[in-house]
Amino acid sequence: MAEVMAHRTNGSASAQPSLQRQPSFSSFPSSRSPSAISMRNESKKARSPQPPMLREDDGSVDSSRNSSLSPGGPLLKNGTKLRSQYPAHSRENHVEYILVASFDIDRGSVMEHQFPSPISGDETMLAELMLPDQAHVRSQDWTIFFLHKDTTAEEEEKEARRALRRKQRRQEKGLDDDDEAEDEDGDDETESDESESDDEPDPDGPPLVYVLNLVNTKQDNTVKRGAIVKAMAICTRHPFLHIYKPLLLLALEEYFRAPVIETLAALYNALNAMDLSLLPKLSPLEGFVLQATDAKDMFIEKFERMIRRRKAEDAERDSLPSATSAGSVPNRKNYAPPRDTHEFESKVLYNGIPVPIKVPTALNPETVGDFSLIKLIQTFSTPHTTSPQPFALHPHLTTSGAFTHPIIVLVNALLTQKRIIFIGHNRPSSEVAEAVLAACALASGGLLRGFVRHAFPYTDLTKVDDLLKVPGFIAGVTNPAFSYKPEWWDLLCDLPTGRMKISNRIEAAQITDGQIYFQSQGIPVGAAQAGPDSKGAIDTTGDTQFMESLLQSISNRHGENAIRAKWRSWVLKFTRIAAAFEETVYGASALYIGSHETDAGAYGVSGHGFVWPDEASKLRELAANAHRVEGWRSTRSYFGFIQDLARQWEKRPVRGIDLNHQHDKLRCLKLNHDQSAAIYLALGRCVEEAGSPTSAASEVDLPSAISQSLTIANDPDRRPGDQLQYDTILQLLCVIPESNSGLFYLSLGLFHPRQDVRVAVVKLLERIMDHPAGRHFWATLGRFAKLAFFRVKREEVGHGR
Repeated sequence: MAEVMAHRTNGSASAQPSLQRQPSFSSFPSSRSPSAISMRNESKKARSPQPPMLREDDGSVDSSRNSSLSPGGPLLKNGTKLRSQYPAHSRENHVEYILVASFDIDRGSVMEHQFPSPISGDETMLAELMLPDQAHVRSQDWTIFFLHKDTTAEEEEKEARRALRRKQRRQEKGLDDDDEAEDEDGDDETESDESESDDEPDPDGPPLVYVLNLVNTKQDNTVKRGAIVKAMAICTRHPFLHIYKPLLLLALEEYFRAPVIETLAALYNALNAMDLSLLPKLSPLEGFVLQATDAKDMFIEKFERMIRRRKAEDAERDSLPSATSAGSVPNRKNYAPPRDTHEFESKVLYNGIPVPIKVPTALNPETVGDFSLIKLIQTFSTPHTTSPQPFALHPHLTTSGAFTHPIIVLVNALLTQKRIIFIGHNRPSSEVAEAVLAACALASGGLLRGFVRHAFPYTDLTKVDDLLKVPGFIAGVTNPAFSYKPEWWDLLCDLPTGRMKISNRIEAAQITDGQIYFQSQGIPVGAAQAGPDSKGAIDTTGDTQFMESLLQSISNRHGENAIRAKWRSWVLKFTRIAAAFEETVYGASALYIGSHETDAGAYGVSGHGFVWPDEASKLRELAANAHRVEGWRSTRSYFGFIQDLARQWEKRPVRGIDLNHQHDKLRCLKLNHDQSAAIYLALGRCVEEAGSPTSAASEVDLPSAISQSLTIANDPDRRPGDQLQYDTILQLLCVIPESNSGLFYLSLGLFHPRQDVRVAVVKLLERIMDHPAGRHFWATLGRFAKLAFFRVKREEVGHGR
């Protein structure tokens, strides 16, 4: 530990290199707009100020250059490169900072240590966040808060490094400075390996630093107030920061025994030595399919290939003469695929104790920490069920009238960017933090973003001035003073009582074009359809029925994943209704890209968007959601969703057909035989064309055949093949998760009166069966449908096909 550079709060700043500019952190978002923040590819991920830590089993640097875990790793069967989410050679540390704060009776909250370097910013602010109100009355408490990093200096340094590399390459090629533009294409190609494994940049700005904080109180009669209060925090870029809780418990206990910088260094080194290099990187489509299923071996083949490559790498390293001394036996590690591919199991060796860690393989956006939607829903549903109380009416919030379910009121407030406070008087700060994080995930549904960046899982009165400058914040507090200031919030959620209150100072909703449009046609808008007393009235929005179904699922113990899947479906339906609303009222919608392609009927079917049984039902539901949609259309989550849709459209495998729309037709409408046949044939054709050209064309005609296939993604050089078919089937599976009936409605095509349709469905199901993820969907299909499948197969053989 003698080699560790100790940094104390009151230490000399000269210990840091004079040329290194320390990043600045704040608990509030930057005043710069997201569009003003540079989002170059090379700054996708921020790096830690310390050099990269070598993992236990790394070996030499040279031996890992050709590893399967590098960005240029081996190809899978479908032609994709298998990469690790956290490569062993990555420069990014798992944990960036370790902080320790304590409460001094004379000086208040004091920052004791910061490792490996001081965080520039307001140390008092950090110390106060680490020591929440009434922390001394509890033996233990957890808090979570976020830090917003100013990456201006970091971006400048990276751009300078890029310029230096470009200059060196031009000199090697013998090019003049005037030829810089000629060399830029090669520059991007050369650096593609470095950035290939990185995530896409966040359009909202630099990634957040998530802080997990543990507060312990030790009774000691020798000190003032008879207790010692200390807090230790871990700062990380990983949103799954809850995995570090066991390590924080051990480390803070050790710090009470040995309050020195070496205790922080031991924790820092142990956490950054955690090996996650065998965790494969999944595409967004794969990540959604994984989270939407309960199959414990989904994508297990990716983990197995990672292990095989690592074993081959270890064997090659052990075979080198310098790897082992004469007569020594190589120390080979045992690798085994995970028991559940939803989580990757690893260990952290801290003070000689191996602490097991489970890292989620895939995470939805706006999912931070360990929270429970079930707990949040039950907290506010139970009082409403036993003794309902009317809300003060507001068009954006009470979409079903005065007795709108509190959870729907909360989601409406989040969608329409209202100021929300969760208050937990005399409750641990961890409870309000979990409620804030659960609320963000609730409104996001894994689709929308912009909530976490403006969330404050825990804050206090000293920061209220800065808090009120943030539009549409979601904050957690324990001080009851907030409840007496209705001008500070629009919706107050009281955790101890399970009640919500709409502020009498909330801004009134403006009259919109949508409201005028429906009123001109004599259709009541919003809660007006339910009448003045909405108890037992018509459920035009469907929210009441949805909440009853949700609570029934909770009472039946369907589990957290099932509840999250239901909320994702609700948010997806809302966004599709919003798109239909804009098309109806304004003539077009930015929420639906490519409607001209899906309506062209390239696969023999047309149509896009949400499906209603008739036009009257459509207008009623659009009018019922008018206020909620209009309130959402001016929020950051709305504009962020449009940006996300544009990026997804560029990478979308199939474009000429709206898979959601066609599947909803099969599920919701009464179709005649010709209509259903067209849908089944179109689904089979789009998957078939992804694996081969539209016709058996010659090599000369191949480019024209490819250009005619609307299955091709935006890249004109990407030909139909295994990879495109793999992605197309994934896109189809995303439409039919287990929570949305799975393959059931597709399998009904096996009973279609037309033989060509039955055969097309059989071929489609065969391709799904051969797909690494699709085989799990086939396994959950009912036996009756499988018998029909094999019957059609026999018929096909009998006809000599």
